[in-house]
Amino acid sequence: MSGVCSPEVLIEVRGLCVNYGLGDDAVRAVVDADLELRRGEVLGLAGESGSGKSTLAYAITRLLRPPGVITAGSARFAGPVSGAPLDGAPAGGAPVNGAPAGGAPVNGAPVSVASVGASSVNLLTAGQRELRGLRWNEIAVVLQSSMNALNPVLSIGTQFSDVLRAHRPDMSRAYRQARSGELLEMVGIPADRLSSYPHELSGGMRQRVMIATALALDPSVVIMDEPTTALDVVTQREILEELMALRDRLGFAVLFISHDLSLLAEIADSITVMYAGRLVERAGANAIFRAPRHPYSLGLLSSFPSLHGPRRVMDGIPGSPPDLRNMPSGCSFHPRCGYTFDRCRTDPPPVLLDLEAGTRAAACWLQDGRVAVPVELARPVPAPAEAERAGAAERAGAAERAGAAESVGAAGSEAPTEHAAAEPTRGRS
Repeated sequence: MSGVCSPEVLIEVRGLCVNYGLGDDAVRAVVDADLELRRGEVLGLAGESGSGKSTLAYAITRLLRPPGVITAGSARFAGPVSGAPLDGAPAGGAPVNGAPAGGAPVNGAPVSVASVGASSVNLLTAGQRELRGLRWNEIAVVLQSSMNALNPVLSIGTQFSDVLRAHRPDMSRAYRQARSGELLEMVGIPADRLSSYPHELSGGMRQRVMIATALALDPSVVIMDEPTTALDVVTQREILEELMALRDRLGFAVLFISHDLSLLAEIADSITVMYAGRLVERAGANAIFRAPRHPYSLGLLSSFPSLHGPRRVMDGIPGSPPDLRNMPSGCSFHPRCGYTFDRCRTDPPPVLLDLEAGTRAAACWLQDGRVAVPVELARPVPAPAEAERAGAAERAGAAERAGAAESVGAAGSEAPTEHAAAEPTRGRS
């Protein structure tokens, strides 16, 4: 990663809790989540499907749909926000779940006061007009399914123009057209594809369009919800390389949601791992990838084959994630964990114990200093030079795999059908 990460915190989340439903039947989808995203940083959020990653991101941006309910916590944004409310409401805007603004209790639970500064805005208590001023201008989202996110009956150019007209009403039509073409070219698509409709673009091109739309107003933060899902490895690598180049050039921060720890280890500065609605480990990307401290992180890393070294049996993670309506006692991961002992079955784990002089944290009884830590969870973090050599070897392997996939695709296209031969290639896929 390039050294563009700043110590300035842009988004600070404290004690965030999200339920689906109300009362005794509510499903606790996110529990006591703490998160920090710094200017220019790529923060990876990893975990299996259903672990609460997207729910956490949509709660921060107030994009949750019913029956999702934010029940506690704060999420503050420290970007260039005007001190006066945009909608004439009292400072802090409209309440969440009927709670008064300004850090008062939400559903009876105390709301943490973040330390990002007095000029910050609590996204959970902001009014709708204030949120409208922040969304896309300061915080943009790349949704998980590009085909579903794009309007199928509007051209790409029209959809770009709609975003610009809504947030930049003084921008002329000619300038909107020019800016739309610039955005497409920024992600590697010719400007003449502005007249195309989503179904006329490949999956990779549609995903690039979504990224370009998110960057249309030069936001400070971009939240990406599994943006490369269902794309082949060649297209995935192209998009990630373009994304990182844009991050270096424009300086925005990224919250990158994925179930693939190996992908996050390559592009992220730091990684937070979620399981069953809780954050279970947080550390630098290299530290988690080379020396995890939580058994769940180790299980995720053991679920895919290494490109180099001796062959080994992939252990993976046995069983399935728990039913959030009927959580197991003690640690929620203990039914699937190979290192479980008695305390894991009875006592809920601590909330992210600080480890190694505060450079990382893990929510695991194995790390509280009272029991011997398994060798697999106590490996030292490789020195930077050693880690870079290993990373270079893995990147070379990934490039070799992508090249092989590309060669197979080229071989398969040597004898195109009549229809394929008649269809001109337009733009990048």
